[in-house]
Amino acid sequence: MLSVLLKSTKYLLMVFLCLFLLPLGVHAGVFWSKGWEKSWRSADWSSAGILDKATEGSEPVISVYAARTGRWKGIFAVHSWIVVKDKNSQSWDRYEVVGWGTPIRKNAYAPDARWYGNEPMLVGTVSGDLAASLIPKVRAAVAHYPHGARGDYHIWPGPNSNTFVATILREVPELGMSLPPTAVGKDYLADGGWFSTDGESIKISANGLFGFSFGGSEGFEINILGLVAGFDWQHPALKLPGFGRIGA
Repeated sequence: MLSVLLKSTKYLLMVFLCLFLLPLGVHAGVFWSKGWEKSWRSADWSSAGILDKATEGSEPVISVYAARTGRWKGIFAVHSWIVVKDKNSQSWDRYEVVGWGTPIRKNAYAPDARWYGNEPMLVGTVSGDLAASLIPKVRAAVAHYPHGARGDYHIWPGPNSNTFVATILREVPELGMSLPPTAVGKDYLADGGWFSTDGESIKISANGLFGFSFGGSEGFEINILGLVAGFDWQHPALKLPGFGRIGA
């Protein structure tokens, strides 16, 4: 019995090394070699110029963006936010959570602004009639987010900026989006529970520290201390800590 236990432990440690620690270590070297801004004051927070200006007569849009966080945290984590534009509106509304002051911010930055100088990437977008029908649900989810008071933000394991966006995506599953595996904090369930389902996927999470997800747009993911590994069969990709999605 003891030999079986030791053998199983050995295999689990090997899996943890190969799927979690090794990719994170390699990505740390790559990220370190590129360097990063020394402080938020010297970082570029301007628009990356990837989002068209809202113009009168344009269709409604909901988009989610993410960008690497500042300094060493960017080795393994991104910051995410959501932007919406109503039909015929001439402006975008950007919603996100930050770690200082009152957490929930609206239009604190340009909708496609760099984060600590890092270029944003598009996580997902919907437009047209579907977006028009979901914008009220998104705004309601923002308004009812349970961790919007001063002191509610916790960088790890959550609730943080990624917890905020992930909560909205779970409350509005019609968006059909999920955050990248590098969105540390996304698996922290904002209602304080350990189980979540939207009818297409299930998530079991122990305070965002350990758990797994299966089904829907997340595919299969294992979360250990906020680091995520897994795979996506809808849009075939391998998910690794640090690197995020490798594939489609």
